Amino acid sequence: MMNLLLIRHAANDWVGERLAGWTPGVHLNDEGRNQVAALVNRLADVPLAAIYSSPLERTVETARPVALAHDLPVQVREDLGEARFGQWTGRALKELQAEELWPVIQVYPSGARFPGGESLREVQARLVAELDAIRDNHAGQTVAVVSHSDPIKMAVAHYLGLSLDLFQRLTISPASVTAFAFTHFGPRLICLNDTGTLPSFEIEKEGVDEER
Repeated sequence: MMNLLLIRHAANDWVGERLAGWTPGVHLNDEGRNQVAALVNRLADVPLAAIYSSPLERTVETARPVALAHDLPVQVREDLGEARFGQWTGRALKELQAEELWPVIQVYPSGARFPGGESLREVQARLVAELDAIRDNHAGQTVAVVSHSDPIKMAVAHYLGLSLDLFQRLTISPASVTAFAFTHFGPRLICLNDTGTLPSFEIEKEGVDEER
């Protein structure tokens, strides 16, 4: 059995305000650094064999302290990165909600493509392909992967057999852990969106979550 931990990066100043996408220089804020410290403690006794990360600063900054605590390098993989939002990159969420494409992303994401960027199907396909490659290299081990909210939600939908059009029904919070065990009979969801505390029951803005 192989265990896969999907970890969303911790908080930064773009969360809930703008789509950061692949914008360089988006770093964790004080809240995010506190979240990472708590994450390190939560994973202290987990026998991690490897830790992988999206190449963006906010994911690497989340992955690095966990890796250091386990005496592991952070292995960066391009295909674990955020959706490429194209012309939407850096724009405010309030502004994007007026776009004609916005409601399509809510109800028919499998048919949506970001202007000048990726389709949501392409994001899901590349992320799942990368996760499957990682799994193949770590049979019988426990591995952590630090990525972004929507890509993680899309991966969860895939492994649970949910339509991509239902992925917005999932919630993935900053610094949360979602865990799968992969058996001979397929994936088993162990936990979803675990932050180590009771949820606030507040839901992020509808549609493409926050910054990424």
